[in-house]
Amino acid sequence: MEAQSYKNHIRYYAPHHYIYYPVITILLIISIYFSFTSNDTAIWIFISLIFVVLFGLGLMLRQHYALTLQNRIIRLELRYRYFSITGKRLEEFEDQLNDEQIFALRFSPDKELIILIEKTLDENLSGNSIKKSITDWRGDYQRV
Repeated sequence: MEAQSYKNHIRYYAPHHYIYYPVITILLIISIYFSFTSNDTAIWIFISLIFVVLFGLGLMLRQHYALTLQNRIIRLELRYRYFSITGKRLEEFEDQLNDEQIFALRFSPDKELIILIEKTLDENLSGNSIKKSITDWRGDYQRV
């Protein structure tokens, strides 16, 4: 498995990204075309709307539950890591970090975590800036 870094940490789910969404997009384009060129305009507009709904549902359902659970797990992991390193609770100032910052901090190794948390609190770094600041990337190979 290739070592994870900032440049390759985005993950794709092949059945959705390379099959489901392209097929739905093609069918939507075809149905829109027929709604303008066919005599049965109302039926093709209805079919187009169905494909729009299916496309939206595919996006929402695939991601929503998994990402919500993943976000909770990332928070718990970061709390545990911070406590195991410092003996202090992250919850004391966790509300000063936004989700983007917390999710970016998970890629930092233990030796950089405390420094990056302090820097983030002092300078209000964006998640992207945090990721770029990491020198020894800690891959997250099991995320959704």
